[in-house]
Amino acid sequence: MLQRVDKVAYELKLPTELSSDHPVFHVSMLKKVIGDPKSIHPIEGLCVDENLSFEAISVESLDILVKKLRYKETTFVKVLWKNNLFEGATWEAVGFMRSCYPHFIANEV
Repeated sequence: MLQRVDKVAYELKLPTELSSDHPVFHVSMLKKVIGDPKSIHPIEGLCVDENLSFEAISVESLDILVKKLRYKETTFVKVLWKNNLFEGATWEAVGFMRSCYPHFIANEV
């Protein structure tokens, strides 16, 4: 944080990759963070677009889970994503994975 601009606005020091963004933010946009060096990922290896987004690429399925509701069963797969640590693996519905990553599901599940 560089300086307090107003009662509810702060100017932040942004990395050089974000130099084109406006550095002043409203307090509602900020959150106190105690840094954990293990959770910091370098932006160079993430293939981040100019609009600060990147495509999530699935690497492998770690587990399969079937949740039973009253009249329906839903299958979930635990997916390890590229550019994430093992702790970043997420549970995704198989239907979602088939629609977004058909090559992954066909080979893994």
